[in-house]
Amino acid sequence: MSQGEVAAFLNECPTLILCTIGPDGVPDPVPMWFVQRSEGIFMRTYAKSQKVANLHRDPRVSVLAERGERYAELRGVQFSGAVEVSSDIPLICDVFADLLVKYEGMDPAHRAEAAAGYRETASKMVALRLVPDRTISWDHRKLAAAHD
Repeated sequence: MSQGEVAAFLNECPTLILCTIGPDGVPDPVPMWFVQRSEGIFMRTYAKSQKVANLHRDPRVSVLAERGERYAELRGVQFSGAVEVSSDIPLICDVFADLLVKYEGMDPAHRAEAAAGYRETASKMVALRLVPDRTISWDHRKLAAAHD
């Protein structure tokens, strides 16, 4: 997929599967809500979560987004890279508000108010920013079209 196709595909995907490296060295996959922003892909989670402990120990990750019911419909994107963990309260609040717009259908006109209202809770959270160094994508629908 082209860069534009990857961005459009991610807009359709409800979750990413974030794979961190667990304390025993085994991959630890978890589904994550996410938003695309100009600075990258962002997620939000509790600061004391296992995934954050994993990221502090080793920021390397693999991230997967996929869709499709049958082989000829399969599409996906895999990112490999690192995740930056941030305790920056304004960033956490902004990511939270973006998630409300994307997943809860909040009117974007209320975004600033929602971000401000989240300040107290944000101290227990962190923002995660995916910094990919490799992107692999596939779209099996293109394979089917090539055979027509």
